[in-house]
Amino acid sequence: MADIEIPEYFLCPISLQILKDPVTTITGITYERESIEQWLKTARGNPTCPVTKQPLPGDSELIPNHTLRRLIQSWCTLNAIDGIDQIPTPKSPIKKSQVLRLIKDLDVPGHPCTKALMKLEALAAENERNRTCMVEAGVAKAMVLFIIKCFKEGKTTGLEEGLRILYLIWNQSQEIMSLVRENQEFIDSLTWILRCKIDNHVAVKTHAMLVLHKTICVVCRKILERLKVDFFKEIITRVLRKRISKQATKSALLVLTEVCFAGRNRIKIVEANAVFELIELELEKPERNITELIFNLLAQLCSCADGREQFLKHAGSIAMLSKRVLRVSPATDDRAVHILDSISKFSARDEAVLEMLRVGAVSKLCMLIQADCAPYLKKKARGILRLHSNTWKNSPCIAVYLLTRNNGTFLVLGN
Repeated sequence: MADIEIPEYFLCPISLQILKDPVTTITGITYERESIEQWLKTARGNPTCPVTKQPLPGDSELIPNHTLRRLIQSWCTLNAIDGIDQIPTPKSPIKKSQVLRLIKDLDVPGHPCTKALMKLEALAAENERNRTCMVEAGVAKAMVLFIIKCFKEGKTTGLEEGLRILYLIWNQSQEIMSLVRENQEFIDSLTWILRCKIDNHVAVKTHAMLVLHKTICVVCRKILERLKVDFFKEIITRVLRKRISKQATKSALLVLTEVCFAGRNRIKIVEANAVFELIELELEKPERNITELIFNLLAQLCSCADGREQFLKHAGSIAMLSKRVLRVSPATDDRAVHILDSISKFSARDEAVLEMLRVGAVSKLCMLIQADCAPYLKKKARGILRLHSNTWKNSPCIAVYLLTRNNGTFLVLGN
């Protein structure tokens, strides 16, 4: 396919991909429907045609270019032997009345809702135009109410489809935010899903976590402050401990980070045994973005006494911290030093200080000072070393301690 020259007028000027659903604007330029719709939707002020720069109102009619589409389809057929994929004829745009009928089917007594949900899911997954139409028809409210209804009745049929639909249309709907902003019952419904025994539980619980993260980002502070320890236990034991999926793990970490600052949530998260589970998760050497989230959350939890106590109770905590310094990212280094700083200042029992020396944390602090990292980080590392210099003075990794008289900076030179 790389050796085939695609006619220039077969390509969308925005995406530079072969046109699949070509539409022509009032300026006479043809674009891929989804690309120009996204352009018009995200344009600020008075949108213009990307090619001609002429005014292009957001409500401009987009006329299907059937002739060009047929030419492209014929060309694809002729070049199929060279690896060009066939382009199907685009489906007709869905109508609001069609979506309303499917929503109505969800409430018919004795009528199985799965079929309607599967149709709605397929429509939502198809394109953004469908998702916008679905939001206008009230699908967001219908899905929120459906999930709450499943929770109240203890039924799990259709949950997978309902969660996927809600996740797909979330960004198109301001209505969802008003529906869930002060809706404790919806949060209870999502946490109930995490502990349910469900067929295809990986997909269902992963989408429950994805939706829960989006929900937590928009709920009011009053709801966040009222979250109970059981809420955190469900996330930690059902998602983090069981390693449902990478998506679910990331969403769980984001949820815990998001709520950490509200009220007494930091203490509640510690009570739910989060520190131990986070260390265990990090010992499995996850991807970089997961490590950064884990270290950020650990740093927040170690800001309180109970969090530091849990951290130090884990036999591999300081060793894990030491090994990640200068190996993952500057963000991880920052959080690791923050944790060591908290321990050094507020939980510096003899065994903890000696453990830092034994597992190489002191060596890493010396390396940080000599490495190409942020000045504030070097300063913090020096402060930790100075704080326990008497305990670590015989360490082979530290050759010289020098307090300069000019500015009081504490310098450390390693072997």
